[in-house]
Amino acid sequence: MTNPEGPYVKVHFRLEIEDDWPPASVESLWAVDQGDGTARLDNSPWFVRGIACGDIVATEIDEEGVRWAGEVVRRSEKCTIRLIVFRDGGSGAARQSVIDAFKELGVDGEGIERFGMVALDVPPSADLAKVQRLLNHGVAEEWWDMEVGCITAQWQATSAG
Repeated sequence: MTNPEGPYVKVHFRLEIEDDWPPASVESLWAVDQGDGTARLDNSPWFVRGIACGDIVATEIDEEGVRWAGEVVRRSEKCTIRLIVFRDGGSGAARQSVIDAFKELGVDGEGIERFGMVALDVPPSADLAKVQRLLNHGVAEEWWDMEVGCITAQWQATSAG
């Protein structure tokens, strides 16, 4: 894969496992190599906390050629929200209906079958109050459970309002 902005690379993140979650000790994300030891993340994380799609992270390549993530160099100002979909056992159709509902609010999402999950990539341009209302409504209705992966000051200010 090539990209006019730079080559695609996999960036690996070490995960802390607590109570058997997440189900892996490492998560790898697609990113665009920035050519200066950093990479811009190009997909939302399923398990890594504190990062979002579009963040630029420092990377270090180990002796085996694996690119490991370091600190965040520049934030994208996006939020990462993860949902475990309960409706229809988290079926593909149920996950897609969740993605479609958030798409109407300007939020991109991606589903993963194995855990019945949806990862939401919430841009700062989205109506955060409406996104939060839908998230909270879905939790109250037991359509999904929600985990905050990465939020911004703008998200927090909207929550407090």
